[in-house]
Amino acid sequence: MQEYDFVIIGGGSAGLSGAMYGTRLGLKTLTFADMPGGLITTTHIVENWPGIKSISGPDLGMSLYEHAVSTGAEIKMEKVLKVEKIDDCFYKVIAKSGEYKAKSILFSTGTVHKKLGIPGEKEFENKGLSFCALCDGAFYKNKVVGIVGGGDSAVKEALFLTEHASKVIMFVRKDILRAEPINIKNLEANPKIEVRYNTEVLELLGEEKLNSVKLNSGEILPVDGIFYAIGHTAQTDIAKELGVALNERGEIIINRKTETNLPRVYSAGDCNDTGFKQAITGSAEGVTASYYAYLACNENACFRQK
Repeated sequence: MQEYDFVIIGGGSAGLSGAMYGTRLGLKTLTFADMPGGLITTTHIVENWPGIKSISGPDLGMSLYEHAVSTGAEIKMEKVLKVEKIDDCFYKVIAKSGEYKAKSILFSTGTVHKKLGIPGEKEFENKGLSFCALCDGAFYKNKVVGIVGGGDSAVKEALFLTEHASKVIMFVRKDILRAEPINIKNLEANPKIEVRYNTEVLELLGEEKLNSVKLNSGEILPVDGIFYAIGHTAQTDIAKELGVALNERGEIIINRKTETNLPRVYSAGDCNDTGFKQAITGSAEGVTASYYAYLACNENACFRQK
């Protein structure tokens, strides 16, 4: 069984940043990336990464990957199946290619966007269907967009979209918004926003790009784009099985050092219980985790004896 100082599970901005820093710190680092670049690669254009005015999501993901590789980071394109505790010093990471012994672990497994499961989603993702108003809102300058969701995040996304779009139509499945009163007040005061209660989107329509949606009323409504704000699902099953503590939403609980409840097990990125989730904050958490893994590997009595 090959032994590593630092094994990273997940190859998005958090995992790749951790891989780059871990290798620079001299840790023997192995990263498992079944989706190199992570969820950011599904974003058409990124314009909120410091120092880069505009870059495509796939290009940013590839840049992070190439930077990590250039430092000597070892990256395997496969999923991790399970992580087990061997003893007080080591963990065992089980993947398709074999088993690996790790002094420290970083979970950067991210999330998946919740979807409606309706026709047209696959065809129009990044062609009119988006999941991040902050990332993609500027592409709908003076256009009409829809947003699916009735929670606080949907309301905030709608308010942000009015900075660009000429009109924002909210499709709310129930007859009520589940948002903070101040955000509802701001929404109701914004003339650009129309809220359609008891309304569901049943199908996304278009040719090369999305141009309309079919509603449960039977109406075909023209829109230039649509945003989903119905939440995310943290990919934390493997962490949970290991015994990592999760919150009620299934997210990994960390402290300011990105430590979990288990020794030398860290977490970074969207799978965490942090309130503000962006590629850049996940990247910072990955770097933080690599630093504390470095300290653990150098200061822990287990490893000083070997």
